[in-house]
Amino acid sequence: MVRDTRNVIPVTLALLLHVLLFGSLIVVIDFSDRARPAVPLAIKGTLVTDNAIVIPPKVKEVVPPEPDTSEQDRLRAEEQKRQEDARIEQERLHRIQQQEEERKKAAAEAERKRQADAEKRRVEDEAEKERKRVEAERAREAEIDRQRMENERLRAEAQAARQAEIDAETNRLDAMAATAETAYMFAIQQRISRNWVKPPTATAGIECVVNIRQLPGGEVVSVNIGACNGDSVVRRSIEAAVHRASPLPAPADPSVFDRDIRLTFRPED
Repeated sequence: MVRDTRNVIPVTLALLLHVLLFGSLIVVIDFSDRARPAVPLAIKGTLVTDNAIVIPPKVKEVVPPEPDTSEQDRLRAEEQKRQEDARIEQERLHRIQQQEEERKKAAAEAERKRQADAEKRRVEDEAEKERKRVEAERAREAEIDRQRMENERLRAEAQAARQAEIDAETNRLDAMAATAETAYMFAIQQRISRNWVKPPTATAGIECVVNIRQLPGGEVVSVNIGACNGDSVVRRSIEAAVHRASPLPAPADPSVFDRDIRLTFRPED
């Protein structure tokens, strides 16, 4: 339906109504004159005195009909209703838009909170995993250190036990060798003493270091007198005694044999 916002239709209808009214008046006047027959005029007079009051004839006032504004009122009411409906619809749409924006904001806030909670849980889970990993690593390192220390202790105990066995065996062999070497050196010194001819210049308490080199069979190769408190005659007498004692006696234990012998010659008084 097309709305007449400028009231063209009511104005047009009012003009048309006025035209019809004026036209009808003209027609009535014309028709009355033509139908009336020609008659002599009758003049009715009224005596007017000086004191008489002249009453003018009444003139009937022609009131034009009021224009019909019902259509304008209807259109105006429709326009007002349309505007009110538009305002109400706009307010409804605005409320819907606000509700939608609030719903979106609430959904966005809920999603943000959900993501924040998920991120917090992820960080906490990673921290817990890292803590467990560190604890496991520390426990593993502690176990490795404990096992290493235990292995070192066992190794030290085993080494100490082996060393004790070695030391015991070494002491036993040293004792046996010392006994055999002592007997061997005593036998050589006894043979040299029996072959020594004491010179006139020898005094009591002679003590001379004798260096002897021998062959595996005991044959003396060389003799060298070291520190000695005797004179040259005593020295030569000791060298002669060593050569006369050759071959030197063999040791009871072949392991104590030495090609180079160093002994201290002390002749018996």
